[in-house]
Amino acid sequence: MMKQLFPIRHVMGYLASLVLSAAALIVIYGDLSKGANMAVLLVTAIIQASLQLFVFMHIGEAADTKKELYINIAYALFVGLVTIFGTLYIFVWGWYA
Repeated sequence: MMKQLFPIRHVMGYLASLVLSAAALIVIYGDLSKGANMAVLLVTAIIQASLQLFVFMHIGEAADTKKELYINIAYALFVGLVTIFGTLYIFVWGWYA
């Protein structure tokens, strides 16, 4: 009964997120080359995003709503990319009125 009440999967996901965040922070303060820093940060970011999707957003659990879930993720990626590149377009490249 207690095993069902305690969210061990969520606790382990939280601890893994902390470890991945600490690894990314150590890379920033470490003495690696710029390419190695970017590679390690990219790998930890992909693992972190996957962990968030599968553990906390339950992407692999509901088979009946899988289509809607992937549509929502694609929309979120679209909005994020438009925000990032729109900001770069306006502020960095100077294309403002």
